[in-house]
Amino acid sequence: MGRRRGLGPEFTTDDGDEAGEARKAGEAGEARSVIPPPSVRHGRTDHDRTWLPELRAALCCTAGLFALMLLVDLANGTLVPWRLLCWAAVALALFAMLCPPRVTAGERWLVSRGPVRTHRVHTDLLISVRLCDGMAPRLVLRDAVGGRVELDPKILTANPMLWHRLDQGVRRSRERGLLRCGTAPLRALAERIDHDGARAVFEASGLE
Repeated sequence: MGRRRGLGPEFTTDDGDEAGEARKAGEAGEARSVIPPPSVRHGRTDHDRTWLPELRAALCCTAGLFALMLLVDLANGTLVPWRLLCWAAVALALFAMLCPPRVTAGERWLVSRGPVRTHRVHTDLLISVRLCDGMAPRLVLRDAVGGRVELDPKILTANPMLWHRLDQGVRRSRERGLLRCGTAPLRALAERIDHDGARAVFEASGLE
């Protein structure tokens, strides 16, 4: 039994207190996670393992569009210096939109580095966690010192170590009484990560 994946004190149970365990499980209305938390080494920095493939895809898309525009101008005999600069500017603007932010996390912090700006939050000082739905869902994290980070929830589902870093910070924030809202989106995200992790285990075992 032991410790289960979740967010905040209400997601942690002790083996010696079976009555409290049943009561908390009933209040949360959730099944216990079958995926054990990963081991974390102090001083280690964890990175988004999906960032490099997405960066390559953004570069290929940008280079393809730039080459296509040049070929069209070459075919029409309209390739002049000012048009070349124009297409280069268009390609750079496209790359800026497609370039994925690089998310890294360590003990008590999480950083999102984009092509222009870098955003950072102290995960142990979080005061707000909000999930913005839409065409591109975003998880918005705010800390007590003014830090703010927006990231795609898929980054956390694809990177258990990043999720575990955030989970640890959220627990500390709740213990300090700083984080009073945001439990619902984090619980939903934890369920999704558990589901994906369990499915991966089943597939690797040949059960699906």
